[in-house]
Amino acid sequence: MLDTARVLTRLRARGAVYFKHGKGKRVGAVIRRAEEIIDLNHTGLVVATIFFAWSVTPSLVPRDWLFQGLISGINAALGYGVGCILQWLFYKWIRPQLTMIGTPPVLVRDLVKIAIVLSCILFAAYMLVMSADWQREIYSLMGMEGTSRAAYLRTGGLSLLVGVIVVAVYRTLRELVRFIARQLSRWVKVPPTLAPATGALLLTILIVTLFNGVATSAFFSVANSAFSVRNDTKSDFARQPTLPERSGSPQSLAKWETLGFEGRWFVAHGPDPLLISALTGKPAREPIRVYVGLESGGREMTQEQLAVAELERTGAFDRKVLVIVTTTGTGWVNSMSAAALEYMYGGDTAILASQYSYLPSVLSFLADRQKVAVAGKKMFDAVYERWSSRPENARPKLLVYGESLGSQGSESAFTGLADLRSKVNGALWVGPPNSNRLWEQFVSRRDPGTREVDPIYADGLVVRFAAQAADLEKPSPDWRYPRIVYLMHPSDPIVWWSPDLLSSQPDWLSEPRGSDVSSQMRWWPFVTFWQVAADLTNAQGVSDGHGHRYGSLVLDGWAAIAPPEDWTPELREKIRVQIELAEDFERVVK
Repeated sequence: MLDTARVLTRLRARGAVYFKHGKGKRVGAVIRRAEEIIDLNHTGLVVATIFFAWSVTPSLVPRDWLFQGLISGINAALGYGVGCILQWLFYKWIRPQLTMIGTPPVLVRDLVKIAIVLSCILFAAYMLVMSADWQREIYSLMGMEGTSRAAYLRTGGLSLLVGVIVVAVYRTLRELVRFIARQLSRWVKVPPTLAPATGALLLTILIVTLFNGVATSAFFSVANSAFSVRNDTKSDFARQPTLPERSGSPQSLAKWETLGFEGRWFVAHGPDPLLISALTGKPAREPIRVYVGLESGGREMTQEQLAVAELERTGAFDRKVLVIVTTTGTGWVNSMSAAALEYMYGGDTAILASQYSYLPSVLSFLADRQKVAVAGKKMFDAVYERWSSRPENARPKLLVYGESLGSQGSESAFTGLADLRSKVNGALWVGPPNSNRLWEQFVSRRDPGTREVDPIYADGLVVRFAAQAADLEKPSPDWRYPRIVYLMHPSDPIVWWSPDLLSSQPDWLSEPRGSDVSSQMRWWPFVTFWQVAADLTNAQGVSDGHGHRYGSLVLDGWAAIAPPEDWTPELREKIRVQIELAEDFERVVK
C-alpha cells in the first residue's frame, strides 16, 4: 500500500515534466488509471494507521515481532475498512450539505495525499519504536529477556503484508457482490438500486450459514478426528502400571488402551512410597490415581459409573483425601497439583480425573463449554452420592480441583457458595475463565475498595484469591473451613478475556494495574478485546508466576485449603523443589 503510493508520487513528478512538453494528458491518464487499479482510500489509510497504533500498545503478555505483525496487520485492515465507510458516509450525507466549499485544485489534492501517506509512515514507525520499549517493560515484569528495537521494526513490514492480504480478500468479496447484483438485475429483474444490497445480503446469508453450520461442524469434526489420533498415541515414557492402585493396570476396570494420551501419562507417573518417604522421612502409601477416558465407558457402564467402580476397587473411599479433578479439553491433569497433594499426605490420597473431549483447551472453550459443564456435574454427582452414603467418620476429605476450562466444569456441579460448602471440604480452582459463574459472582460482589485483580470477598472468611502465596494470608488469619481458593494472575488473559471488552472498560484496567501488567496498557473499544483474545493463544508462553503459568503456587493453594496435621513450612519447601524438578522433566520428555 505504501510502496504503491511512492510509485504514484514519482509518476506525478514525471507527469509535471512531461506536461511542459505537451504530454501531460497522456501521463495524467496513466496516473488516474493506476489510482483506479490500486484504489487507495486515504481516509481508510489514516484510520488503519490509528488501528495499527492501538494494536501495538501494551497487552497482557509479551509478543515477539512475528506474532505482533499478524495481530497488527489484521487490526490495520479492519481500520482501513472503517475509514472507507466513514468516507462514504461523508460524501453521501455530509458533503452535499457543504455547498459553500468548492473542490480544491488537483495539485492541492495530490499534495494532501502525499502528506497523508508520509505522515502515516512516520507515525507507524514511531509507534513501533515505542512498542519495542513497551514490550521490553512487559518482558522485564515477567523476568524474561526482551526484544530489540531493530528486531521489532520487522513488525511493520509483516503488518503491511497481512493488511494487504485482508483488504484483497475483502475486495474479492466486493466484486463477487457486484457480480451477483448484475446477475440479479439481468435474470431476476431486481431494480438496479436494490441489486447491490440484495447481492450483499445473499452472500452474507451464505457465509453465515456455512460458518455456523457446515463449515463450523466440518472444522470441529476434522479437529476432533485429528486430535483423536494423538489421543491414541502414547509417550515412550508412559508405561502401563502394574499396581492395582492405578487405572490402566491389569486389575483395572478402565483398560490401558482406553485412557487416552493424557490419561496414560497421568496413571503412569507420580511419586511412589519410596520417593515420598525419602522426602518426608515417614512411612508412605501408594497413591491412588483413577482415570476414565472417553473410550473407557461403554454399554455396560457410563464413565461416571466406571469411575465410581474404580474408586471402590482401589479403596479410594478409605483414604484420607479424595480429589475430583475436572480436566481441560484433552483430559490433561496438572502433574504438579496431583503430586503436591500426594507428598503432603504421605500418599494416603486418591485422585480421580476423566476425559470429556479430544480437543485442546482453546478449541474446547469454543466448542465444548456445555460439554465440560455437563461432564463436571455428572462426575461430581456420581462420586458425591457414593461418598455421602458412608458414615461421616468414615469419609475421606472431599476436594475438587479444576484448571482453566476445567475450573468452569468443576464449578458447574454447584448452585452457589452454600451448596459448595455443604458438599466439599475444599475447592482449588486455577486460572478461571472470565465466564465462570461462581467466580464472576464473587468478584463482582467483592468488598468495596478492593481491586478486581486481587479482590476480597466477604472479608475473606471463606473465599480467597491469590496470585502468590502471600495473598492467601489476606486480609486476616480468620479463614473458616471449608475453604475455597482461586489462583489468578493479573496478566492471565484467560481470566480477563470477555466479550464485554468490546464496548466497556473493565475494572482491572480502570483500577491500579496488577504487579505484572504494564502501566501503559489502556482500554480501547474493540481493540483491547482483540488484543486480549490474541493473548489467549500465548497465555503459557511466559515464565512461571505470570500469564497462565501457575507453577508450584498450586502447592500453596492445597496447603491453605487442606493442610495435614504435621504440616510445616520446611516440608512445603522440600515438596516445592521436588515437584518443580519433576515438572522440568515432564516438559522435556512428554
